[in-house]
Amino acid sequence: MLDTVKASGEVTQEKFGEVVGRISFFVNAGLRFITEMCKMRAFVELWDEITRERYGITDPKQRLFRYGVQVNSLGLTEQQAENNVTRILLEMLAVTLSKNARARAVQLPAWNEALGLPRPWDQQWSLRMQQILAYETDLLDYGDIFDGSEEIARKVAALKAEAMEELKRIDEMGGAVAAVESGYMKQQLVESNTARLEAIERGEQIVVGVNKYLESEPSPLTGGVDSIMTVSQDAERDQLEKLKAWRAARDNAAVAATLKELKRAATSGGNIMPASIACAKAGVTTGEWGWTLREAFGEYRAPTGVGRAMRNDVDGLDDIRADVDRVSRKLGRRLTFLVGKPGLDGHSNGAEQIAVRARDAGMQVVYEGIRLTPEEIVDAARKQKAHVIGLSVLSGSHLPLVQDVVARMKAAGLKVPLVVGGIIPPEDALALEQAGVAAVYTPKDFELNRIMADVVRIVERANGASNV
Repeated sequence: MLDTVKASGEVTQEKFGEVVGRISFFVNAGLRFITEMCKMRAFVELWDEITRERYGITDPKQRLFRYGVQVNSLGLTEQQAENNVTRILLEMLAVTLSKNARARAVQLPAWNEALGLPRPWDQQWSLRMQQILAYETDLLDYGDIFDGSEEIARKVAALKAEAMEELKRIDEMGGAVAAVESGYMKQQLVESNTARLEAIERGEQIVVGVNKYLESEPSPLTGGVDSIMTVSQDAERDQLEKLKAWRAARDNAAVAATLKELKRAATSGGNIMPASIACAKAGVTTGEWGWTLREAFGEYRAPTGVGRAMRNDVDGLDDIRADVDRVSRKLGRRLTFLVGKPGLDGHSNGAEQIAVRARDAGMQVVYEGIRLTPEEIVDAARKQKAHVIGLSVLSGSHLPLVQDVVARMKAAGLKVPLVVGGIIPPEDALALEQAGVAAVYTPKDFELNRIMADVVRIVERANGASNV
C-alpha cells in the first residue's frame, strides 16, 4: 500500500511521513503469551526498520507500530467454558506486559462465546479485566520490564528472521496483492490451523478440559436459556422500522445526488473518500453505499485457501476413505459435500477445516467462501448435485438462516440431508433437529474424523442402497 501511495506522486516526501504515521494495524493474540509478546516486539522493531530504511522516515514517532488487538476467540472452548477466563487473561497479558510493544486498544471476547451470544454481564467481565490491569496493578508505573533479557532478545530475533524470509517470499511473488489473489496467504492460514487442530486431535497439543483433565464439577455459570443472550424475534422487525423511518426523514434528493457522485468517482478511478463523506452527511445507509460500490467494482470473492488435492498424511482416515469409496459406488459418483457459510459473520475457520477434512477423506467438496446467501447456497447445491449440505453459522442467526435454507431446498425440490455447525445452544440444536436437520455440531465436537464418519452414514442412510 505504501509503495502504491509513494509511486502515485499524490503525496510529497514531506507529507509521506504523516501517511506512514497514520497507519495502524489489527493484530490477533494467542495463548502462548511469551511467544505472542515477542511477536509484538518483533513487529515494533520490524516496522521501525522498514519505515526508516525502505521509506526514509526520519521522525521516530511516525515510525511507531500502532496496533489494536483482538484476543483469540479461536481457542475458547465449549467444554469447561469457565477455563476461558484464564485463557483470555493470559492472552491480554501478551499484548500489555511489554511497554515498548503495548497495544493501543484491546478487544477481549467473553468467556462463553463458544456457548452462544454473550450477555452484557459476560462482556462486562472482560471489560473489568482491562480496567483492573490498568488501575489496580502497577503495570503502568514501570518501563519495559523485558528490555535486557537475553532470552526475549533471542526469540524476537528468531521471529524477525522468519518474518523477513516470509516478506522476501511475498515480494518475489509480486507483493501482498499478488499473494492474496493467488491464494497463497489464505492457504497458509488454513494449513496452519489444520496443523493445530490435528495436534489437538492426536493429543500432542493439550487443551485443558478438551483432550486432558476432562473430569469436572458442574458449573454454576452454564446451563439454561439465561446463561447466554437470546435475541428477540422482534429485533429484526424493529430495526427495519427504524431504517424505514430514517429513510423517510432524510432528504432523498440529496441522497440520490451523493450516491451518483460516489458511483462517478468509483467508476472513474478517482478518490471516493470525499464522496463517501458527503454520503454519510446526507444520511446514506451502509447498505446503499456498499451496493453503489458493487455496481462500480463488482463483488470480490477471495480465494478460500482450501486446495483440491487430497493429503495422504492425515491420521485415522483409512476406514473413512474406504467408506467414502463404498458409498460413492452406491451413489454412482463421488460423494459430494457442499459446505456453505450463510449470513454476515466472517469466521470461516470451522467451515474451512470441515472442507479440508472432507476433501482428505475422499469426498468431492464444494466450498465457495463466506457470506453467501441461502439462495446462493441452495443454487450451488442443485448445480453441483450435492449429496449433503453443511452450514456453518457463528453469528447467532442459525435458526432463521437454516429455516430459510430448508424452505428454499423444498422449493427447489432438493431432497438431500442438511447438517449444521456453529455456536448453537442445546435448545436451539434440538429445534434444528426437530425441523429436519440431520445433525448439529458445536465447538465441543473437535474430532473431525468422527464428523466425517457421521456425514458418510447420513448420506448412505438418506440414499439407501440405490444408485442416484
